[in-house]
Amino acid sequence: MNKLVIFDLDGTLLNTIDDLGTAANHTLAELGLPQHTLDEYRLMVGNGMRKLIMRALPDDKASDDAFIDSTLKQFLEYYAQHIDVYTKPYPGVPELINTLSTGGYKLAVASNKIQAGAEKLIEKFFPDIPFVAVMGNSPLYPLKPDAAVVEYIMDKAGTDRAHTVMVGDSGTDIQTARNAGIPIIAVSWGFRPRHELTSANFIADKTDALGSFLFASL
Repeated sequence: MNKLVIFDLDGTLLNTIDDLGTAANHTLAELGLPQHTLDEYRLMVGNGMRKLIMRALPDDKASDDAFIDSTLKQFLEYYAQHIDVYTKPYPGVPELINTLSTGGYKLAVASNKIQAGAEKLIEKFFPDIPFVAVMGNSPLYPLKPDAAVVEYIMDKAGTDRAHTVMVGDSGTDIQTARNAGIPIIAVSWGFRPRHELTSANFIADKTDALGSFLFASL
């Protein structure tokens, strides 16, 4: 049976927060609205771009669907052109991904990022890795923590739950894995505080610990 590792993208494989925050602040500035520190955006991401914009907007704007939609459009136009200015893999991640791939593991990405953005970043930073699937936000599947995208990836990889594990950096990823009935490894180097990760099967503080756990558990 194939062994499958499904990775979250933002905060797990790639540190994308500076590009996300910069794009959001650019949009807010264009609208004459208050901006946030890049660190504050760490708690706004993870549930899709629309939710990011809702959280970044002032309270009196965050319930106006039409305003949210127009702001999101403006944000996405800027972000698409500046998606990889500051973004980079976390230390040790490219080496781990390569080791897993050459070791016969099937790899996939399940992200709430826009589909085109997820594909662009994976192609740039992991061009030689044959991912089974790179799944972002699309009309075909609901966002995480719904398990539909995980079910699709397992089916495409020809892998069952006993041979699949998910890796992520947030409570959203943990709930996604729980909904799918698979183990979840949380990484502490991502965007969310450690106390949000305590219900994971294992918390990895470094990539070598993540690799060791994956090789032992699959």
